Amino acid sequence: MGNGDIRVRGLAARAGGWSARHRWAAVGIWVLFVVLAMGLGSAAGRVDVKDSDQLKGETHTAARIIEDAGIDEPASENVLIQARGGDLKATDAEFRDAVDAVVRAVEGTGRVTEVASPYDTKTISKDGRSALVQFDIRGESDTAGERVEPVLKAVEGVQQDHRALRIEEIGGASMMKTFSDAVGDDFKKAEYSAVPVAFGILLIAFGALVAALLPVVLALTAIMATMGLMGVVSHVMPMSESANSVMLLVGMAVGVDYCLFYLRREREEREAGRDPQTALRIAAATSGRAIVVSGVTVCVAMAGMLFTGLAEFEAMGLASLMVVAVAMVGSVTVLPALLSLLGGRVEKGRLPFLRRRKQGAGQDSRFWTAVLRRVLAKPVLAAAVAAGALLAITAPALGMKTQQLTLDQEFGDSLPIVQTYNRLNEAFPGGSEPAEVVVKADDINAPEVKSALADFRDRAISSGASRGPVEIKLHDAQNVAFVYVPLVGGSDLDKAGASLDKLRDEVRPATLGKVDGVEAPITGQVAGSQDFNDQLAGAVVPVFAFVVVFAFALMLLSFRSLTIAVTSIVLNLLSVGAAYGILVAVFQHGWGASLVGAEGVGAIITWLPLFLFVILFGLSMDYHVFVVSRIREARLRGLATKDAIRHGVVTTAGVVTSAAVIMVAVFAIFGTLSMQSMKQMGVGLAAAVLIDATIIRGVLLPAVMALLGERNWYLPKWLHRLPDLTHDETPQAVAGPAARDDEGEPLKV
Repeated sequence: MGNGDIRVRGLAARAGGWSARHRWAAVGIWVLFVVLAMGLGSAAGRVDVKDSDQLKGETHTAARIIEDAGIDEPASENVLIQARGGDLKATDAEFRDAVDAVVRAVEGTGRVTEVASPYDTKTISKDGRSALVQFDIRGESDTAGERVEPVLKAVEGVQQDHRALRIEEIGGASMMKTFSDAVGDDFKKAEYSAVPVAFGILLIAFGALVAALLPVVLALTAIMATMGLMGVVSHVMPMSESANSVMLLVGMAVGVDYCLFYLRREREEREAGRDPQTALRIAAATSGRAIVVSGVTVCVAMAGMLFTGLAEFEAMGLASLMVVAVAMVGSVTVLPALLSLLGGRVEKGRLPFLRRRKQGAGQDSRFWTAVLRRVLAKPVLAAAVAAGALLAITAPALGMKTQQLTLDQEFGDSLPIVQTYNRLNEAFPGGSEPAEVVVKADDINAPEVKSALADFRDRAISSGASRGPVEIKLHDAQNVAFVYVPLVGGSDLDKAGASLDKLRDEVRPATLGKVDGVEAPITGQVAGSQDFNDQLAGAVVPVFAFVVVFAFALMLLSFRSLTIAVTSIVLNLLSVGAAYGILVAVFQHGWGASLVGAEGVGAIITWLPLFLFVILFGLSMDYHVFVVSRIREARLRGLATKDAIRHGVVTTAGVVTSAAVIMVAVFAIFGTLSMQSMKQMGVGLAAAVLIDATIIRGVLLPAVMALLGERNWYLPKWLHRLPDLTHDETPQAVAGPAARDDEGEPLKV
């Protein structure tokens, strides 16, 4: 068994061999890297994406004008005063008393400015039963949610004194505070739950405390190092909170997966009778190489987000790419060193009730052995049933509707502020999220500019785009004006979008567009959603093409098989399609929506389909590369293709199942959050991984490979000049003689 003199080729094998021989140096370098990355990131600080860089188009132009002018728009708030019933109107004395009480109460907090009575601004509903008191929160708008609490309490106090009326506050600051309170706790629970959930599953999978701890430690250190690197890189490409959350999610998933693959292979070889050194070298040459191929493929998929032109997506893509790269490097360097240091002690802390697992850890899965027996006996039937089922699940995706979710769609009726939001939109359509026209002129007080502003206000209402009131705020020193236009359609984004188009295509050209030197981009929630959709639609084809082409090329080079490369792409696309179908069925059509608390959403959040495609296409390669690598190893040893398929699938079933269960559990945690967008992401990711690890890898892949037979390894002669990135050493090349054909030559696949 002593094979210390045999060297293996390949990056992963060489890295693993060096780390095993210089274990303390490898561990020390890794720790130093993590500490330095965190230190540099802390010293550099993180630069976040600016509003002016979030989108292109009019939204970007408006943000640039505001930023260049140095105007810090305050967070605006509204107090809705509404008769609960009866004949009480805004003109009645009791109603007026309530309005005066609200004005006094909010002014008395010292936290507000620009308080306006509805009797001055004419913000009284057509039926006369509702009115709005409007004001701004002092200080920076980004932190207004932290200062709005006294104002909310003051409004609650007025409500207690006027029970005949409904008095409720809503606005940028109050919604910010509500989101923070509702979502902040959810995210903390999700982040705190992910680690113990992953550790618990690993403990069951390995049955030993030390072995279960290693993947978690590797994932956490990779995440810590990446957080530091994000701070440094953000000075070149700004980051964001969303990028941080996605990085944590992806980092935990791939960090644990890669370590799990390596550990299980090393343990399997030791249980097969290899000495520790040889077992490590086999794991490095096989699973280590699979990790590198998978990691590079995932990095390429994540890089696809850089082609969207959307700053938020670019930040998420770069952060995900970095954490995958760091986890991949850690898996093939520090992990072999730790395993070499620990030796047999990796089995320490074995749980008594899981003791039996030790004897069976390296054995084939009985369940998947039974499944494979049936699949390989009738591959045509198995492929037809599996593909048919996946296409049926995918079918609802053909009618997918995407949009930015409104407040009521995002939270349903779970928060009181949602009911206020709905009442405000009913009384003042579009009043909760008006369009904002940012007007920049050489002289904002010039007669022709003032006339155009007045004309714009009148035509916005006469055109049917708005029912008013249209508010104009002048910033004389900066020669900028803000025009706030409540859009007809309110929270119905389709109707509100039509109103926005009227403003942009009809009203603006006929008014402000006739004044030379005037810029008047229109922004706001509806405009931002529309601009985002337009920009994202233009990015879909380049991103899809980039990810698919590069993934195909990597699989072709890694397995030197045109067939494997093609089937890999097709199977991954089926997996993504099935995830889309489940999302549409549950969140758009409401089939089984009550099971995840998603009633009434009716649409998929705009950014999710492209995000899911990139993430899932990358993560699916983890299992695919791992399973196909084992099949190829068995074929190299001289097994017939069907026997190689059976061996590859059943011997990897345990690790693939464990990895999938961890991913599904972590992603499912996000499906329990209050925000529907997070539910959609969690359910989509969890469903896709589950389908990928069962129907795709356990049924469809072996059935298709069995049907193809020797054609699985087909490579046209004109492609033979391609670089050979196959892992060139099978376990026998490390621990014994390689398989040979009838003429005595080494078997090539």
